[in-house]
Amino acid sequence: MNHNSIHDAHADSQNAQTLHIHSHTETRAVVNRLSRAIGHLESVKKMVENGQDCSDILIQLAAVRAALTNTGKIILKDHLDHCIVDALSQGDPEALDNFKKAIDQFIK
Repeated sequence: MNHNSIHDAHADSQNAQTLHIHSHTETRAVVNRLSRAIGHLESVKKMVENGQDCSDILIQLAAVRAALTNTGKIILKDHLDHCIVDALSQGDPEALDNFKKAIDQFIK
């Protein structure tokens, strides 16, 4: 395989990955939740830098973790409702396998 063939194969691989256009209804809600979680985590970082009470820091970290988990649930449900339903209707079992792997990683 020459260099151009390698480049073409890589380009085809990238195109195949980008052909699946995600149509989600919860994108704005997810972005908003992530922005709030980022801000919350920044405030926890400041708590650590300022030497605040460890118990208070742990409570706030738990709140950030819960916010991220809830955001992940929204993404999982939205992905199931849109991408997986579409993939199954188009006969794409790989999408379901990838979704199962994502769930396993998320639930760890």
